[in-house]
Amino acid sequence: MKKIFALALAGALAASLTGCGGGTDNSTAIEKYGSDTLKLYNWGEYMGEDLISNFEQEFGVKVIVEYFDSNEMMYTKLQGGDSYDVLVPSDYMIERLINEDMLQELDHSKLPNLANLADGVKNLDYDPDNTYSAPYFWGTVGIVYNHNNVDPAKVEAEGWNILLDTEYAGHIYMYDSERDAFMTALKALGYSMNTESEDEINAAYEWLLQLNNTMQPVYVTDEVIDGMANGNKDIAVVYSGDATYILDQNPDMSYWMPTEGTNLWSDAMVIPKNAENPALAHEFINYVLTYDASYSNSEYVGYASSNQEVLDALSGPGGTYENNEAYLPRSGYEKDEVFHDNETIRRMLSELWIKVKATKA
Repeated sequence: MKKIFALALAGALAASLTGCGGGTDNSTAIEKYGSDTLKLYNWGEYMGEDLISNFEQEFGVKVIVEYFDSNEMMYTKLQGGDSYDVLVPSDYMIERLINEDMLQELDHSKLPNLANLADGVKNLDYDPDNTYSAPYFWGTVGIVYNHNNVDPAKVEAEGWNILLDTEYAGHIYMYDSERDAFMTALKALGYSMNTESEDEINAAYEWLLQLNNTMQPVYVTDEVIDGMANGNKDIAVVYSGDATYILDQNPDMSYWMPTEGTNLWSDAMVIPKNAENPALAHEFINYVLTYDASYSNSEYVGYASSNQEVLDALSGPGGTYENNEAYLPRSGYEKDEVFHDNETIRRMLSELWIKVKATKA
């Protein structure tokens, strides 16, 4: 999903050289877990610098990491029979994997650090009891804008519709994702981003056509990070973790979550049915949820920690992101939603999004 500096090297394996506890005999790990090797499939640039090496050192194991750059790519690999011990998919994909019986239930007795979860990632409706998933990072989608060139009061009043304000034509980055583009339009129109109404989806399509034909938006993915950090545009639709970095790099930028609501997303750790080492997978998941691991992970990547203590420390007095309005996601807001898995709607949005970008004024 939405990763800071997301330069995922799809399919590349990065086997660590520091395994086996810094030279200790790996027989203890093999006896305890049945294997001393964990296979992890994660987004690119989505872990702290020392997360893997510290885990290897502490538990006398080695970790092989493979990177994906979309949930759909990850799903295709699983469908093809590839085996991993831990995956880190997004909410709607976890819902699909649960419905298709592709995940193991988590053994909560081996995951005491689930008790550390932040309030904002508890009881999410795709897996309300964390039966199959343990939250990793979470966040929102919002508007990053240059507050010297765009009046904050205007952004707050217009919300998503600021993207149609012709005063800013030619100064907008739009995220190139059909899900989030249609989320933006649907929320601007007062609809659910999970709507199945063809009338509402077509209204959102017309809204996006208007954006395309009157605002000269530049469609981007990860380029938005450096683009806004360098002040190349005045307004952009951005994931909160990327926004955290942008605000940290450029003091002229601000972040706003429109009152019409937005996408409240969560990426979480899961264990596939065909995992070869579920015992070590549980150890890794529990480790990631510790204070130290979660702190270094979140501080490095810029996305909100799923550990409440870490979230409070990084966003609170003296914290790295104390004054960064993008770091701490909004939680408990009734108009924010989590994406649900609906393949029919996804295909419809994908086809319409291609039409939007192909249309010229």
